[in-house]
Amino acid sequence: MGDATILQEILAQKQLEVSQRQAQRSVSQLQRELPAAESLRPFETALAEKTAAARSAVIAEIKKASPSKGLIRPDFDPAALARDYAMAGATCLSVLTDEQFFQGHDDFLRQARSVCEIPVLRKDFMIDPYQIVESRWLGADCILLIVAALDNVRLRELYQCARELQLGVLVEVHNRDELETALELGNRLIGINNRDLHSFNTSLQTTFDLLPFIPADRTVITESGIHTRADVVGMEEKGVYGFLIGETFMRAERPGQRLREIMFGDD
Repeated sequence: MGDATILQEILAQKQLEVSQRQAQRSVSQLQRELPAAESLRPFETALAEKTAAARSAVIAEIKKASPSKGLIRPDFDPAALARDYAMAGATCLSVLTDEQFFQGHDDFLRQARSVCEIPVLRKDFMIDPYQIVESRWLGADCILLIVAALDNVRLRELYQCARELQLGVLVEVHNRDELETALELGNRLIGINNRDLHSFNTSLQTTFDLLPFIPADRTVITESGIHTRADVVGMEEKGVYGFLIGETFMRAERPGQRLREIMFGDD
């Protein structure tokens, strides 16, 4: 798979996947079953309450593999990881559900959410309103919308669908143009992905470059490339208190302990 086509390839596969899922369980069937879904946990509020008080908040990610790194964690138990993260002080969880490229699964989200009280993000590539309803049906508290993966019309459609279902939304951007698009939505949570989704290279400078253009009433989440306590402190010094961290924790023998070390300076 060429670097320049990773995102395109994922999105093409996602189209096929959505069609297959709709054939197995229609959107009307999902909607009928929504009253039985888990009650929502306040994802956006949980983060904003901490970051507004200049306290760091981390969305700790449960991720088995990635297209660029392959298998990240062979010893993979979503429930155990979720418990570990929650006890270590994670504000929220992020769970990869994409199967083909990240070796994720819907069940991983259910398993993780069932053993903790903190809100959970469904980390997947949202391209169709069906997936938004499906996310609520699965028990997710928040969904990810990647501006680079969507045209403006579809972005607004998916955003509106999520809001109607009262789901939290993390809108992810990589550059100034995408940031402007995200800000026009009026969403509270702005995720800045330091990984270029076309080349999969990372640079924390991406967050620093975009910060001056983000209004103070938004909650900034820096994503990808945070590996050390110094990385976290460097962000805090620039006024960034929201973090989404996955691979660094997943590669640690004890992810919860690694979270405490990186986020809070605990030995």
